[in-house]
Amino acid sequence: MQIPELWYSNVMGIAIREIHAKTILTKSGIPGSDYCVNAYVGCAHACSYCYATFMKKFTGHAEPWGCFIDVKTNAPELLSRDIRRAVKGNVMISSVTDAYQPLEAKYRLTRQCLDILCANRFPVDILTKSPLVLRDLDVIQRFEQIDVGITITTDDEGMRRVFEPHAPPISARIETLRKLKEQGVSTYVFIGPLLPMHPEKLAEKIRPHADAVLISGMNYPSKTAAVYRRRGITQWLEKGYTDDIQERLKKGLAGKDITIC
Repeated sequence: MQIPELWYSNVMGIAIREIHAKTILTKSGIPGSDYCVNAYVGCAHACSYCYATFMKKFTGHAEPWGCFIDVKTNAPELLSRDIRRAVKGNVMISSVTDAYQPLEAKYRLTRQCLDILCANRFPVDILTKSPLVLRDLDVIQRFEQIDVGITITTDDEGMRRVFEPHAPPISARIETLRKLKEQGVSTYVFIGPLLPMHPEKLAEKIRPHADAVLISGMNYPSKTAAVYRRRGITQWLEKGYTDDIQERLKKGLAGKDITIC
């Protein structure tokens, strides 16, 4: 599908293109979500394991994943239109990008979309790695039903820098989780993929601040195996090994609402 290009620039090695999309509220195949809203295509976090790299098949981008972002500048207008004809259901923000990556500070598309969803009383699930979500606490607290999840894949900052080079530090994510919880927001942590970690230490850090935890052993070996081999940590690609890590996480988080996905 051809989308008209309105503006194009390059900032810090990231190609940024403003586009007009044709729809924004799309059906979701993610369990527990009826719809998803993605105001951006591509993600500046550049996580090496990201499953959303498949988007390049449809966008025509030649840049590596993490080096381009398309900004759907008309997302709020589209959502106002789409929501009028949608059956009420749970909306995931976002499924193939991070809704609170750095450009959101400028464009505020996620915030505008949240305002619309709240006004129409749609339940929402936000998943992000970014402390920027705290900017929108005033909107989040107006929702009748909303969950905010923080993705935390390891307790090891060195591993975070290897696999998530431009994502926020682990400490910032945990502090974000803490502040959300303090403000009465329903919180969860998504631990996926299971990056090399000390599971007991990670469980100890997130336990006080998470109402629920989702754990996924997905490691996308085809994308990450070379990194594991170079670092001599190929055991993290073995299902038996990661199954044990999952069990240790579950033990450390005993009493929490835990889902293995």
